[in-house]
Amino acid sequence: MKTIHSILAAALAACCASCSDSYDNPAAIQPEPIPEGTTLSLIDADATAETRALYANLWEVQQTGFMFGHHDDLWYGRKWYNEEGGSDTKAVCGDYPAVFSFDVGPIMDDRFQSEENTMRRRVAIEAYDRGEVLLACAHLNNPLTGGDSWDNSSNEVARQILTDGSPTNVKFKGWLDRLADFALNLRGADGSLVPIIMRPFHEHTQTWSWWGSQCTTQEEFVALWKFTIDYLRHTKGVHQFIYAISPQMDVPKTMDDFLFRWPGDDYVDFIGMDSYHGLNATTLSVNLRTLSQLSQAKRKPCGVTENGVEGFTAANYWSEQVLTPATGRKVSMIVMWRNKYVAGNDADQHYFSVFPGHPSEADFVRFYNSSVTLFSADLPDMYH
Repeated sequence: MKTIHSILAAALAACCASCSDSYDNPAAIQPEPIPEGTTLSLIDADATAETRALYANLWEVQQTGFMFGHHDDLWYGRKWYNEEGGSDTKAVCGDYPAVFSFDVGPIMDDRFQSEENTMRRRVAIEAYDRGEVLLACAHLNNPLTGGDSWDNSSNEVARQILTDGSPTNVKFKGWLDRLADFALNLRGADGSLVPIIMRPFHEHTQTWSWWGSQCTTQEEFVALWKFTIDYLRHTKGVHQFIYAISPQMDVPKTMDDFLFRWPGDDYVDFIGMDSYHGLNATTLSVNLRTLSQLSQAKRKPCGVTENGVEGFTAANYWSEQVLTPATGRKVSMIVMWRNKYVAGNDADQHYFSVFPGHPSEADFVRFYNSSVTLFSADLPDMYH
């Protein structure tokens, strides 16, 4: 376990839904120095104590460093599947990621009876019990056409979801019911409900999904976002979610780009960024600076919610492509996308992080040993 040299206490004096939208105008955003004892506001006034603590600690962590995360790291890796205690990250550096990312789409839609969901639940609880942070996206199937998340053939999906009583509206609410059932039955060994940073409708700035910019107007997307959060909070009584927006930022972006289709300060807790920028550390550095500025201006924690280069082989990848551009930026996490289980088929290069035998192993250990990076054993008590 590495030593955390200094982490200041951040105050979460009020968790209310009355956040000001005074920063919704990009031109008005002028980041100021952040004083100690900053007051933060969750959008859910009834958020659980553990969720409030996690939110404060996300802010606290990003003042001094960032957490390393990896999608699906705990239930499969490059050359293993569903092995107790498994982790490509741990196999290289001896420690688990600080952030465990996973997909709740298969829990919600017509794939909900998959045996893999049992594994998702198990490793999510294991991550919480170790004190790690859970981050969830939802690659939801298309509730109107029956296609997958990438089926952007219709611009009617959001409109039909928002039409009360329509078949698509009824189906989508049923999917949200399943998510609520999953969340309200997800308890750690301490008996507490497990908090999750939830990313509904991630990468909404791109065109590939049925909720993306090709298929929805700005008004429809914002209405869909608000409908989903209101249903989970008010109708289903889910109070352990921290709601994160995560635009896709693959090239240098401006503050206006980050605020594209912004649902309002009272509907966003966490500002994320999905970044697939290739081997261009300058792009990441520029976008991290903008993300950090927006985070400070809005008093909302932030982080890179997806990152990586598919099939990368650079030996110094972690030092040059992640640590260098992230140093000095106030972001709470950088999360790599998954390492697909290939069952011995090494020709399949769908991986985004380190694993035993990868050329960047030694560099990853140096990355792990940096005082800036936090892994599981480095974390403070994130839930108190």
